[in-house]
Amino acid sequence: MKTTIFTLVVEGLLILSGQVVFAQETKVKITSLRSEKGKIILNVYNSSEAYEEDTPSKIFAFPKDKITSGTKTVNINLKAGTYGIALLDDENGNGKMDKNFIKMPKEGFGFSNFYMEKLKKPSFEDFKFRLVPGESKIEIKAKYL
Repeated sequence: MKTTIFTLVVEGLLILSGQVVFAQETKVKITSLRSEKGKIILNVYNSSEAYEEDTPSKIFAFPKDKITSGTKTVNINLKAGTYGIALLDDENGNGKMDKNFIKMPKEGFGFSNFYMEKLKKPSFEDFKFRLVPGESKIEIKAKYL
């Protein structure tokens, strides 16, 4: 008897070895935003290597409308797995982190379920999370220097 293993990806649906895995809507609550200018960019990393090489597996961008008391909630679709999300509050809308002459960020940033208190870049281990079916809330607090 011959066993066939197949993979098919169609609009967020993954069929792997006969099992169906759906991408799920994941709520990301972003707090401490200081303005409605620009856009929010979320870089989703699925490994430490991807984070260190700055090669996100997914990138989501959202307008900064409908902010209430510095808070905005957005929805992204991810399948179950381990991820880390890095936020950029791209206030001038140029799609990149602007830095001053000593290489300090001039725009807001943040990480999933982790608030950076020191001036050291966090490791993937610091802000990674495990997304399992049915659990879909992430919080990111924006920080400005």
